[in-house]
Amino acid sequence: MSVATTSRSVAPAPPRSGATRTLVGLGVGAVVIAALFLIDAFAPTFFTAPLPTRAQDGLTLALSVLIESLPFVVLGVLLSIIVQVWVPPGAIERWMPRTPWARRAVLSLLGMFIPVCECGNVPFARGLLMRGFRVSDTLTFLVAAPIVNPIVIISTHAAFGFSDGILVARLIGGFLIANLVGWLYSRHPDPDKLLTERFLETCEIVVQERGGRGRRSLAQFVVELRSVMPALIIGSLIAGAVQVLIPRSALLAIGSDPALSIAAMMLLAVVVSLCSNVDSFFALSFASTFTPGSIVAFLVVGPVVDLKLYALLRTTFTTRVLVGLTAVVVLSAFALGTVVNLLV
Repeated sequence: MSVATTSRSVAPAPPRSGATRTLVGLGVGAVVIAALFLIDAFAPTFFTAPLPTRAQDGLTLALSVLIESLPFVVLGVLLSIIVQVWVPPGAIERWMPRTPWARRAVLSLLGMFIPVCECGNVPFARGLLMRGFRVSDTLTFLVAAPIVNPIVIISTHAAFGFSDGILVARLIGGFLIANLVGWLYSRHPDPDKLLTERFLETCEIVVQERGGRGRRSLAQFVVELRSVMPALIIGSLIAGAVQVLIPRSALLAIGSDPALSIAAMMLLAVVVSLCSNVDSFFALSFASTFTPGSIVAFLVVGPVVDLKLYALLRTTFTTRVLVGLTAVVVLSAFALGTVVNLLV
């Protein structure tokens, strides 16, 4: 294992003021509202529903994403505290293989024992980083865990069974893409540059916390919730707004084309921001009009690069990491979907 993240010497960047964060949030909201009014003014037939209805739908969708994700985020924070505070030093590390590729393979299967979706995996991964796990190892876990977790396997089987190889392609594809991501980022010369200054500052706060395990657990619970909750709320609002700005009919019109259907379903996965525990039932409603490869691409991309998850990941990883992660996952998922379409 590498030197623990919490022991790194960091020159903290000046924190963004609360007034600046408020202005940014208000700016995003103003842009969304302006976009809705402009569409109504210049393209009144673009949407079938009137503006008040779409606004209400957007708020409802945002709240549903938030309510669906919140329990898993809290569970992920609790698991993170267990890993960081209650598990003795070296207890996890001594069971990890020494060889980098084998260690990443084991970590990519760790999600089979953690019944949380992608939202809960972010705080859990933050706990692994604070414990000293490499960034590349943690990214491998983050990509694979929401795809190979037990609830996702059961729900995907309940929706599709073994028809068209969708379940098998999702599991194998998710495992391979996760290890590809881990291998690529393991070659980065300075892993600290992959993490945000804010996260490194959080590591310093946690490591400097004194007292018993109960006090340290409570302190870390507060710190983690303060870090991830604003991002979760903003991500949920963006996901809801985008869903009312992009007509679903525009995506359905290209569902039968082998290549365009894959691109459309990947875009849909990013937009709707569903929890990976239930996304297979949503995808099932498109199975009659979209190709099997596009369904697989949807089920692989959604747990890794949706809007809600972006906001959560940005609390830990830099924008450059998220751009690279998106490129690798999207291109790999497109190749995987194409292979499935050719074989089925």
